[in-house]
Amino acid sequence: MTEARRGRPPKPLLSRDSIVAATLRVIDEEGVAAVGMRSVARDLGVDAKSLYNHVDGKDALLDAVAERLLAGLDLPDRTGDPRHDLRAIADSFRARALAHPAAAPLVLTRQLASLEALAPTNAVLAVLRDAGAGAEEAVHLLRMLVATLIGTVLREVSAAPTFGGDDGARREALEASGMAALVEVAPYLARFDRQAEFDYTVDLAIGAVLGRISDPGPGPRTPPGPTGR
Repeated sequence: MTEARRGRPPKPLLSRDSIVAATLRVIDEEGVAAVGMRSVARDLGVDAKSLYNHVDGKDALLDAVAERLLAGLDLPDRTGDPRHDLRAIADSFRARALAHPAAAPLVLTRQLASLEALAPTNAVLAVLRDAGAGAEEAVHLLRMLVATLIGTVLREVSAAPTFGGDDGARREALEASGMAALVEVAPYLARFDRQAEFDYTVDLAIGAVLGRISDPGPGPRTPPGPTGR
């Protein structure tokens, strides 16, 4: 073996797992918009055409990343207390999403095919159904919880104080604006405790979900038929 050949890094062994891992790296560093067969191939140091032996294209890459995120959740054991069990799943999702925050919204928008990726969905639905939610209602509540979780995580990783507490000029401008409600709460807008915000939002959402199950109130209105009735 020549010295030049000995000094070359070995070519990566391509597999679906290595390609998904590379896609996650691209998302972590450049965002979802940067994902493509070429950018992932560049990360791996291979020709883009070689990826097609393992994935069909960009959509397949993004679907696979969403599946990887969900399949990696450490699902807690059920306790039978729906409030505790939903919160434990939420905590597990947060821990997983914070490792790849830019990829987290893919959970809402991509097609999930693998049974491993569907396990967290099944876990939440099982808690909701055992708590007394009907099948259709459980789906609505699931979607609300997932949207709340992802929104909270995205706010957590990108949040900045709305109004700087030490910025006298901004405070004066706010006070002169006539927006009394904002003036009153400005000291609180200037602070952002990530853990406290997550706790508040998730606990509020879970409380609303369980309250909806125990007291569903009036059902959804049926859309009018062709005759307008």
